[in-house]
Amino acid sequence: MDAELASAVTLAAVMGLLIGSFLNVVIHRLPKMMERQWALEAAAFQAEQSGADIGIEAAKPQDTFNLMVPRSRCPSCGHLITWYENIPVISYLFLRGKCAGCRTPISPRYPAVELATGALFFFCIQHWGANPAGVAWCAFSAVLITLAFIDWDTTLLPDDLTLPLLWGGLLASAMQWTQVPLQSAVFGAIAGYMSLWLVYWAFKLATGKEGMGYGDFKLFAALGAWFGWEALVPIILMSSVIGAIVGIALKIFSNLREGGYVPFGPFLAGAGFTAMVFGPKAILDTVLRAFGL
Repeated sequence: MDAELASAVTLAAVMGLLIGSFLNVVIHRLPKMMERQWALEAAAFQAEQSGADIGIEAAKPQDTFNLMVPRSRCPSCGHLITWYENIPVISYLFLRGKCAGCRTPISPRYPAVELATGALFFFCIQHWGANPAGVAWCAFSAVLITLAFIDWDTTLLPDDLTLPLLWGGLLASAMQWTQVPLQSAVFGAIAGYMSLWLVYWAFKLATGKEGMGYGDFKLFAALGAWFGWEALVPIILMSSVIGAIVGIALKIFSNLREGGYVPFGPFLAGAGFTAMVFGPKAILDTVLRAFGL
């Protein structure tokens, strides 16, 4: 690795750590922002039906809440997080994983997200170079990490993330930042969405239950846009295998949530990262070997 590339990947890793810190904020706050918006829309609908307007005013939050405001604070004691307590990974180690105010343990997931983002940014720039392609795959990684954790926490895959990821894949293909021809990317997006949509309705008609959400369709469509229609079968196979393994493990250790469901988005994301690092063909070969084929 020459000096210029070494500098670029080092900078990418540092940027990944910083962006990973922000992703923790997005993972925590975006679902809450969506819930507030839903509450406001529900109140507006009720007010419209009743001909009153007091419901809207009552549902309006009195405090500003977005990705920037208010400042981050400890959920246990309300201690405001200072800038030197918010340095990626380093602050967590310095504080020994506890709040500076009340010494309540801080989830190790925060530095894990930062380290994962830094490592993925390092890989993207090392693999594709310090160019638009490398930056595009960094953006892909950041959005996919965020979606995986939000879905795991809430079973939500926000349109604010899945749709930009989808259009970003088509744009990356059109600009030749990926090796996927535009035609393959477009058909990948269509086939990704329609395949899970058909599975959803087949399962619902057969059982009367919903086996997955529409966010899964959009995420799979986005992966089809980034990797092309040829990669859809390897990705869905890998995500299904990972999901089955995790689901069985959760059942064995009695960690399944109420209702026994496991969100599918994190496993699609895991398969997407595997496709990015090793390539879709490597995924298919691995799955086939696992089944002795």
